[in-house]
Order: sequence, then structure tokens, then C-alpha cells
Amino acid sequence: MTRPVIGIIGNQHVIDDRYPLHGVGRMNLEAVSTVAGGLPYMIPADPALVSVEELMRVCHGFVLTGGRANVHPDHYGEPATEAHGAFDPARDAITLPLVRACVEAGLPIFGLCRGFQEMNVAMGGTLYPEIRDLPGRDNHRMPPDGTLEEQFALRHVVSFADGGVFHRLMGAREVMTNTLHGQGIKTPGARVVIEGHAPDGTAEAIHLQGAEGFALGVQWHPEWNAADDPVSRPLFAAFGAAARHWALERRPLAAVDAHEAAHSEARERRAALKSA
Repeated sequence: MTRPVIGIIGNQHVIDDRYPLHGVGRMNLEAVSTVAGGLPYMIPADPALVSVEELMRVCHGFVLTGGRANVHPDHYGEPATEAHGAFDPARDAITLPLVRACVEAGLPIFGLCRGFQEMNVAMGGTLYPEIRDLPGRDNHRMPPDGTLEEQFALRHVVSFADGGVFHRLMGAREVMTNTLHGQGIKTPGARVVIEGHAPDGTAEAIHLQGAEGFALGVQWHPEWNAADDPVSRPLFAAFGAAARHWALERRPLAAVDAHEAAHSEARERRAALKSA
């Protein structure tokens, strides 16, 4: 079959202080193409260029990527401070209603880092502006120096709720992840179930309760080394299976069912290779 179209939310940048663009990191594109098995579709997150309704008609699933800019605290009823950092109101205007629309329709949605935070805010939750300033919390930000390999290195354990969606997807209660974020969940929104925590208590993995389709978010960056990382691969594989199901059936497929579908697809591919 034709690959499902996976919308990947882009971010605004300026080259040489004068040339504006919308861009998507290559590692996001590769994770969607090679692990999820989708056709990557880069989305300029700006309501002047696209609408939620158009995106819902074109795409079979969405990845909400990370980004330098943060969700504006106006969206969760708090004043902006210096600690909140930079903002991208155009992206907010696309992603927040897109999350709600996907949840209601059953389209697969996968939030990464900022996307994880967007899912919480879209459901009415709030964010801490700076995790490292909280008593007893660690610094979860990207190391300022070093190679990409060093900056995206696995840095802490994430512990999952026993028997929850992530436990079942991973087949493990604890996994190692990278960490490259400043903000984090303060209060979970309606339907937001926190299933994973870092050792300092920071929320790391969520699912949206009652969502018929794949609706997961993680605070780390699973797109890094997604093809080979044992934590990233099952997440993107299940997401891709859910998107393929939507493309074929126009019906939602829950995360755990998508995980089983991904395993079935892998077995069929191995069998086809053996018989070839």
C-alpha cells in the first residue's frame, strides 16, 4: 500500500538573521520514514499558511516535534515571565486545536518534548517554566557543549506505571532516555494520564484517557537514533501501524493494538523475506 502521510510539525527559523523559513529536523523525518513507515509531510505551523481542517483531510497521523520556542502561558492562564523563554504563537494556533481535533476524530498523534507539553496544554493542563529551578529537581536541559551524540546521550531512567500503555509497549517498567528540555508538566490536563516519571519526579510519558486512537506523548526525544534504540523503535513502529490503519480503514487504532499490529507486520515481512 501507499505509505500513510504523517504530518510533522515544523518550527520557524531565521537564516543569517534575515531569511525566514519553516523547518523539520532530519532525525524526525528519518524516524517517520524508516521506523514508522510513513511518508513525511513537513507542516509549516502557521494559521496564515495552513488550517487544522486541511491538515486533517490530508494526513493520517501527526508528530508534534520539539522546538526552541515554548507554549505561551496565556494558553494556561499564567502571565509570561523571562523564565518562560521564547514563544511561537503561530505554532500554538495550529498545534493546540490540532491535538483536540485528532483526539476527537481518532487520528494518531505522537508528541515529542514540546509536543508532549502541547498535548497537556491542549487538554487544559499547565507547565512549569523551568524545571531546574524547582526544589529537588534536576537540570533536564540539553548540555550546552559536546557533539550531537553527547547531547542526545541517554541520561536518566524513566519508570512506567505497572501494566500501563508504556509498560506494555516497552515490555519493561524502566527504560533509559535522553533529556533536552527546560519546561515540564505542572498540572495534568483533563484526560492526561501521566504514566512515566524521571527519578526527580518530572513527568516523562503520557497518554490521553478515552482517546480511541494513538495519543501518546513523551518528554524526551525518541527521534534520535530511532531505528536502533530499543525504547524509540516500538513507539514509532506502533505509531506507524496506527497511521496505516487510519489510512486504510478511516478508523482509530489504540496504542496497544497498534503495537500488536506492528509486531504482526514485522512477522509478515520476515516470512516474506524467507520465502523470497
